[in-house]
Amino acid sequence: MDEQKKQFDFGENWDEFSRKALNPERVRQARDDFSKLLEGTELQGRSFVDIGFGQGLSLLAATASGAFTVGCDINPKCKEVLDANRRCFPEAEAACIPVITGSILDDAVLNNIRATVPGGQFDIVHSWGVLHHTGNMKKAIVNAASLVKPGGRFVLAIYNRHWTSPVWFIIKWFYNMMPKFVRKIMILIFYPVIWLAKYAVTKDDPKKQARGMDFYYNVIDWVGGYPYEYASLDKIEKMLAGLGFAPVKKIPAQVPTGCNEFVFEKL
Repeated sequence: MDEQKKQFDFGENWDEFSRKALNPERVRQARDDFSKLLEGTELQGRSFVDIGFGQGLSLLAATASGAFTVGCDINPKCKEVLDANRRCFPEAEAACIPVITGSILDDAVLNNIRATVPGGQFDIVHSWGVLHHTGNMKKAIVNAASLVKPGGRFVLAIYNRHWTSPVWFIIKWFYNMMPKFVRKIMILIFYPVIWLAKYAVTKDDPKKQARGMDFYYNVIDWVGGYPYEYASLDKIEKMLAGLGFAPVKKIPAQVPTGCNEFVFEKL
């Protein structure tokens, strides 16, 4: 089986989420959580690129906040989902949002992103929960970081390293090898497992999701999200320090294998 078939179809999952689970309350929550993460980062009149924009909620929130926005995603389906979800952001519904389809690992894609702004660098580069799914996380981070102008911000979220991470790597790989009916069975099995595990850690209802998400579609994303890499908080901080960035904010993962969130400033 070729490598393309091993990759999880995030576009299909985002499309179904947007059609079946996205509602005004989730949009409000997505806006609020995006604002909290970028608190202290000016968006009005600034250039903003979202690498792996998925369903487009963060990209549209940035557009609605007055930023000049650009989107990049490897899955062409995400452009359709983005356009469909504009209805949820009246301020951004008619905005021009250039979209580059392709991998951040691809030099041609990187150059196409650069060509959308003067000087080829952005005030804010945002990539939430994406770069660990590229197949080469280190190169993806380096490439994304290169798009940040001096004094700009790099906002990212990366899966935390945990002793169970190698087990999840195998589960995700296996999921993408299986026919559709087996994948559905796996989701039915893992839904209660992940629910119980998250409840045990947080003591809160796992169905209460952040960033406008939905628990069921997050389970599909979590079980199926392959390629898959991970890193500790310290590893990401050291890597970005080596690239000339200083930490502004870090938010540890709520659960051990969840995403650590970061905001860095380019020196």
